[in-house]
Amino acid sequence: MTQDQSSLIAEGAGALAARFGADFPKTAIVLGSGLGRFAAALTGATSMPYTEIPGFSRSTVVGHSGNLIVGKADTVAVAIMQGRIHAYEGHGPQAIAAPIRILRKAGVERLVLTNAAGGLRLDMKPGALMIIEDHINFSGFNPLTGPNDDSIGPRFPDMTDAYDPELRALLSQAARKEGIAVKSGVYVFALGPNFETAAEIRMYAKLGADAVGMSTVPECLVARHCGMKVAGISIVTNYATGIANRSLSHHETLAEAERAAAKLEQLLRAFLRSI
Repeated sequence: MTQDQSSLIAEGAGALAARFGADFPKTAIVLGSGLGRFAAALTGATSMPYTEIPGFSRSTVVGHSGNLIVGKADTVAVAIMQGRIHAYEGHGPQAIAAPIRILRKAGVERLVLTNAAGGLRLDMKPGALMIIEDHINFSGFNPLTGPNDDSIGPRFPDMTDAYDPELRALLSQAARKEGIAVKSGVYVFALGPNFETAAEIRMYAKLGADAVGMSTVPECLVARHCGMKVAGISIVTNYATGIANRSLSHHETLAEAERAAAKLEQLLRAFLRSI
């Protein structure tokens, strides 16, 4: 990380402290495509557009509002990233890393990543929730490339528990208590922006992937590098290419994510109470 980005991270964290106060939540959630409704249900919420936070970039993708919201889910303080940026939009490694590092400097210890994904298993129908147990980075993109700042994290971070086992267990327990059916599986990160070909999906399945998407993994890498614990949840919005005989569209992704958002909100509330 360059000195310029180090200064940017400090400036971004300072902007958060000025807006939200020094006692920033320990838990943050990144909401994926079509999943913004959870933020709207927070109580005592304060919102800050990404355009007002040094180091945050505004997403160009429909379904990503571009606000940081701090409030309470029931009685639990939480910070919500209402939308994210993606490598396929043309953002470089430092641009994608900066928001997560700013949250860490502000005091966030746990990061929950959500996304809309294509399912590679017939038992994960559209609308299913999948707790991410591990990932495959098949994109050729890594936000940790470039100079490393040892004060942030090590040059070669360990990814043995990329998705924290304790947080995954708490998600599973919360789902059982709420009567919400969840699956568990491996998420594969493809660069996009095109949907994958049927041949690529067959390859991913042979590699052990259960769901595919165009986000989440970069944020996980950055968060683990700087010492955060990470949990991940995918909403399966469609069968991946070649599994069902139909064309794919972002409109379908948004529509299915919105239909499943109530289940995700219920699960996240129960999970937050447990931590």
